[in-house]
Amino acid sequence: MLAWLQEHGPWVMDDGDTEFHENPYAWNTKANVIYLDQPAGIGFSYCNTTEDCASGDYASSWDNIRALRTWFERFPDYKTSDLYLSGESYAGIYVPYLLQ
Repeated sequence: MLAWLQEHGPWVMDDGDTEFHENPYAWNTKANVIYLDQPAGIGFSYCNTTEDCASGDYASSWDNIRALRTWFERFPDYKTSDLYLSGESYAGIYVPYLLQ
């Protein structure tokens, strides 16, 4: 959420501010962005069962690839677009696992 609220989104809130303002450098002016909140059960994501929340780096990478494949199946127009993967913090582990 920090990246969306203070870096990437079309509207941002600077440190110490209480109101949003338009972001002239928003990614949505040049690209489409998908945020994957993971592993399952963390942040705003949820699990249908307790077993679904059991995860590790390897399990999370499979969840991520399934999420991307499902997204491209639902929105096939984006299959021909360039795809860039990025992340912050522990995504330094998750992104390489996803790429692998």
